[in-house]
Amino acid sequence: MSNFVILFDLDGTLTDPKIGITRSIQYALTEMGYSLDDDYLLDWCIGPPLKGCFAQLLNTSDETILNKALSLYRSRFSTIGLFENFLYPQITETLKIIRHNYKTFVATSKPHVYAKRIIEHFGLLSLFDGIYGSELDGTHSNKGDLIQHILLMENLSPTSTVMVGDRYHDIIGAKANGVYSIGVTYGYGTEQELELHGADLIAYSPDDIPKLVEKLK
Repeated sequence: MSNFVILFDLDGTLTDPKIGITRSIQYALTEMGYSLDDDYLLDWCIGPPLKGCFAQLLNTSDETILNKALSLYRSRFSTIGLFENFLYPQITETLKIIRHNYKTFVATSKPHVYAKRIIEHFGLLSLFDGIYGSELDGTHSNKGDLIQHILLMENLSPTSTVMVGDRYHDIIGAKANGVYSIGVTYGYGTEQELELHGADLIAYSPDDIPKLVEKLK
């Protein structure tokens, strides 16, 4: 097995979580007395740490308000929202191909307690060596901090590690740690966004990923 290691983002890279995330955000806002127009798009909230999204949506930096919004979001997401989710086509097959040659980890800003339930729900647990995410208090929700934590915990070399993700946070986090990055365009980030922030390579579909990893070796 190669000493190369692949880190996979979860939302927008392995699964499409749009329905569960957006409905849970809407629920939290409604419970707090706020409302959004029916056509207001929340796609930009998929991937980044949610506290920052609520700060923009509620136009506040008040920790008490933001923590209340997160708590309401989680009350729905932990029971309903995390299952309003589906795998992108070809993901399972792609992971099986990659597992023949590389160690793999999930690296998500989502709390790891939810990430593990989602990975188990889709029967993917055996395709990863570990699942890393944030803590409920926000620790490691920054992708750069999370990648640094994974490198330390797993004793990984940055120059033999690849971050695969769909948003600029994934690319910035990879670059901050000297890690290669592959941006995927089938999720919620655009090719322009990924290239602007320095993605080493771009995958247009999941089955591009194994071939691109070979190029980085």
